[in-house]
Amino acid sequence: MELRHLRYFIAVAEELHFARAAERLHIEQSPLSRAIKDLEYDLGVQLFERTTRSTRLTWAGQVFLDEAHRVLSTLEQAIASTKAAATGYRGTLRIALSDGIDPLRLAALLAQCREEEPDVEIRLFEVPLAEQVKGLRGGLYDTGLAQAAEVGEGIVVQSVWNDPLVIAVPARHPLLAHKRIPLAELIRYPLVLCHPEICEGCYRQIERILRTIDAEPVVAEHAATFDLMMTLVAAGYG
Repeated sequence: MELRHLRYFIAVAEELHFARAAERLHIEQSPLSRAIKDLEYDLGVQLFERTTRSTRLTWAGQVFLDEAHRVLSTLEQAIASTKAAATGYRGTLRIALSDGIDPLRLAALLAQCREEEPDVEIRLFEVPLAEQVKGLRGGLYDTGLAQAAEVGEGIVVQSVWNDPLVIAVPARHPLLAHKRIPLAELIRYPLVLCHPEICEGCYRQIERILRTIDAEPVVAEHAATFDLMMTLVAAGYG
């Protein structure tokens, strides 16, 4: 098994289409299909279920996809650390970022780190919260930043800074008549919330608050970024 087999497999697993994967890899489809068959032979398992109309991962293929990502990520980190050492860095701090961390807060933190530890290379990885937790447990990351207070056993959680949850409404919205907006009044209107997978930690906090009332909120949209959320609110979506 060679590293190219892992890269080929990941491309097919993510595209679920051999022609698109071959185009993405800039190779012909025939050698790609042959490489996947060789990989399945070496592993002794079937990674894909193929029909004339579709390609999908088997359960073994899904497990191998996670491991293939981990192997390539470890290799990339090893290469980056080696290059960093050659340029004078004495260590590497791998930080995973999830839930759309405030860029101003992050910039201030990174500036402080560079000032206090100039010989340490800082590498940032933007990943979903679930992937961050898995990476912390597996040793892929040294630390992580997220908007989550509970991530399970084996990880120490400590507050770095506190930002209040706020409500954003478009101009001339009826809720602006309130100095303090009651939660029961808020859910009378459609909501634009952060995406439950991309911003999982933040979504958990909001969901916990919404569960304190009996009524079911109407969610107009889930936004993947803060900027998109503000755009939708300004446009009157919620």
